[in-house]
Amino acid sequence: MAKRCSSLATICVAMSCAALLCCLARGEAQVQQQKASVRIFNTAKQKLREGKTIVGATVFSPDPNIYCAMANAGYDFLWIEMQHSPLTYGDVAKMIWACRGASAMPFIRVPDATEGDIQKATDIGAVGIIVPTVDTVEKAQAAVKWSKYPPEGRRSQGNGQYGALWGSDYRQIANDNMVVVIMIETPIGVENAEKIASVPGIDVIFAASTDLGNFSGHRQGEKDYEALVTRIHDVTLEHGIRLGGPQAWKGRPGFTFFQGPGETELIRAGARANLSANPEAKPTAAPVEGEKPR
Repeated sequence: MAKRCSSLATICVAMSCAALLCCLARGEAQVQQQKASVRIFNTAKQKLREGKTIVGATVFSPDPNIYCAMANAGYDFLWIEMQHSPLTYGDVAKMIWACRGASAMPFIRVPDATEGDIQKATDIGAVGIIVPTVDTVEKAQAAVKWSKYPPEGRRSQGNGQYGALWGSDYRQIANDNMVVVIMIETPIGVENAEKIASVPGIDVIFAASTDLGNFSGHRQGEKDYEALVTRIHDVTLEHGIRLGGPQAWKGRPGFTFFQGPGETELIRAGARANLSANPEAKPTAAPVEGEKPR
């Protein structure tokens, strides 16, 4: 009798385990189905998910007209520079609002991975947060924590123009649309690259070309400099994270996220192209005032 009860208990445990596994599998399938149905409005993030290359021009000027010209020029995103510029969050809020509906997504390089900086950036509508000089795992964690709502992060819900920009369902889909970019710029950051890349929620790790030289004392092309870049490259791709760098590195293997030039360089390049254009290709009539350029 005891042996029979023991056999029955074994069968019951086995059935319970099977039922539990079935339940877990069903739950995982439902989660995946829910994720698949989430509305992705951030076209730059969608392209990153698909493994495509994306490029963003850099914005220093507070002029909304310049911002809109760049935002509708064909870039995937705009790198709005708030670390090395006098731009205020008020300036940037007006720029983003003035060009709502533009094809380029607004990304902001914040001064630091603080709650105040990232909260303001996301509230005014940024859908990409770029954090400079990440040397430690704690700073990488802070970047994700303040960029995303619970349960993935600690972003608080308050007032902002994000809803008017991205839709009334913004709170439910914000985390899936946010892009978190971590910049490794120092030998210390390179040394901690494995730990940094292990932080959940990072979309891109950016190898900062200028400051890798600035902080290491080595120049691009030198063996020690290239070893730093190779380390970032290998660790980033091993963790399934997208790799970023300056647009000049577009030919380097593995890089899919690029920072393009600022408006000054773009105006200079545009002027050169205009002046060197084939005279036969120039329009025969001057544009009419008020008409959009062709």
